[in-house]
Amino acid sequence: MELLFVALGGALLGLAARYALPRRLTHGSVLVPAVGTGVASLVWVALTWLGWAWDGGWIWWVSLVVAAVASVAVDVVLGRRREAADLTMLHSISKTGLPA
Repeated sequence: MELLFVALGGALLGLAARYALPRRLTHGSVLVPAVGTGVASLVWVALTWLGWAWDGGWIWWVSLVVAAVASVAVDVVLGRRREAADLTMLHSISKTGLPA
């Protein structure tokens, strides 16, 4: 049951990262929340396997902080790379006409 709650927390943090950061038009609306969900769940399971107690506070903090950092990193990196790729494509199309 706790895994469901931590996954929901990761999804909410990913959703917050998507709408709080710029360049959200460069990727899909579900990508960053999905990253937050997946990372939070993965970290939770890994820490559980390492013997961290599921009713302790640290497992929650670590799982959700890592999910938030991963969501922000994916949003920022993906937005920058997509803008650069779009600009490169625009210059390519402007010079040679439409690609075949």
